Amino acid sequence: MLSLPIDLPPDISVEEARLLLALKLYEEHRVSLGKAAEIAGYSKVAFMEVAGKHGVAVLDYPPGEVEREANL
Repeated sequence: MLSLPIDLPPDISVEEARLLLALKLYEEHRVSLGKAAEIAGYSKVAFMEVAGKHGVAVLDYPPGEVEREANL
């Protein structure tokens, strides 16, 4: 894995920057859920919970597919 040394503003921690980067990469479908969780330093379950709190959809079903999957 590549590293990216950057200077962060004093009010942004390394942990916060890693989380925000992971969320954006996941949201843009650039990395998988597992890879995003790894980048952020979270378990998959914890990352899914945090993603939801940040408004990032964890399940990305097209309209109507949820109903078909659930046989509603």
